[in-house]
Amino acid sequence: MNFRVVSKIMGRLLMLEGFFMGLAVIVAVLYHEEDALPLLWASLITLLSGLVLGFLFREKNNGFGKKEGFLVVSLSWVVFSFFGTLPFLLTHSIPSFTDAFFETISGFTTTGASILNDLESLSHGVLVWRSITQWLGGMGIIVLSLAILPMLGIGGIQLFVAEVPGPSPDKLHPKVKETAKRLWAIYLVFTISEVFFLLLGGMDWFDSVNHSLTTMATGGFSTKQASIAAWPSSYIQYVIIFFMFLAGTNFTMAYFALKLKTRKVWKNEEFRVYTGFILLFILIFTIVLSVTRDLPFGDNLRDAAFQVVSIMTTTGFVSADYLAWVPFLIVLLFMLMFFGGSAGSTGGGIKIIRVWLTIKNSYLELKRIMHPNAVIPVRYNRRAVPERITSNILNFIVLYMLIFIFGVLVMAMLGLDMTSAMGAVAASLGNIGPGIGSVGPMDNFAHLPAIGKWFLGFLMLMGRLELFTVLLLLSPVYWRK
Repeated sequence: MNFRVVSKIMGRLLMLEGFFMGLAVIVAVLYHEEDALPLLWASLITLLSGLVLGFLFREKNNGFGKKEGFLVVSLSWVVFSFFGTLPFLLTHSIPSFTDAFFETISGFTTTGASILNDLESLSHGVLVWRSITQWLGGMGIIVLSLAILPMLGIGGIQLFVAEVPGPSPDKLHPKVKETAKRLWAIYLVFTISEVFFLLLGGMDWFDSVNHSLTTMATGGFSTKQASIAAWPSSYIQYVIIFFMFLAGTNFTMAYFALKLKTRKVWKNEEFRVYTGFILLFILIFTIVLSVTRDLPFGDNLRDAAFQVVSIMTTTGFVSADYLAWVPFLIVLLFMLMFFGGSAGSTGGGIKIIRVWLTIKNSYLELKRIMHPNAVIPVRYNRRAVPERITSNILNFIVLYMLIFIFGVLVMAMLGLDMTSAMGAVAASLGNIGPGIGSVGPMDNFAHLPAIGKWFLGFLMLMGRLELFTVLLLLSPVYWRK
């Protein structure tokens, strides 16, 4: 393990984090807030820490391989989260280090689980930093670094593969750095576009920017304690629904759509299944809500669409208290927490492509039983899926469910009732945010014991990095020479 090159990269990433903290300082100054000075100190401490690491390990060292790549990816999230607590601690917005770390890692992993009970009391600078953590974590710290810091080009493919969500990340260009640039360009264009459309709906500049940052990251942090329910405007909610849908789409498909290659987008099997699942569940939820609630059809449709898209893309915004709905819909929403968005999106969860290929493989297994000598491969986009990929997907889903069960047992052991334990673990592992039970849409994670918050923070990291990247670091095989 080449710890010197890992430390050098950590130093440069910290300088990047310090720069983004500086944006929160600017916002605090513009609003003439007292938090400007503490935020400045947080930014300077982070920048200086990065400069020191960069100076100590400044000599060129090319000993960078897969081992270093996996360590950098996991370590970057942890280091960013530790330093990311400084704005909360120094401004006294969150006095407890445990709570500050939970809020920060929830931001960077785009989970959106919160311990804050009075968002409106926070300064504009702190709220912006909170949203920035999600925006940076959405497309990924390493992907951002590959896009704008050429010095991280060493071992770029290891970093890209270890971080980008999904069973097989698509490259838009033969060079990883160029792929990262294109992904971030799309991400930025969509974010700016959402700001514009929210402004047209009457949302002010500050709220428009913050919600656009957290929508495209599928993070779900809001500037209001009531989340999107604070804006009952149908227009605003439909704008956010549309951009949540985009954020949960494979960004490669978004790239083709922007190049007007719409036929190529629709021919993509994952995009069709992703869209089909969303429309199907919106239809089911709308019908059930129309039967069980005495509200206009338009309200039922909007609430159904918003919560289905929000949970399925793992964004976690809330427009209604879905725990007040009939149990049938609550169970369906809980099930959707495991689906996730598309591979190559900013969404968490198992991912639609894995769910769909598992369904197809299970159906084909019935045919194989009837025709044991026949070769019946699983096909995706009309191509046979290699058995290695199919095996990897099945292993991932089994491991995901085992970790979920273990997590529920741990949280139950810490005193949570079974419903709340399941909701907390599903919401953390799937990077969703609100769950069910005592961590539902009208509550948060503040009441959990400290050890439970640290454990859920670990699950958030595992979910964001797709399990294997983190578990690999815990295995003896990884550390053997």
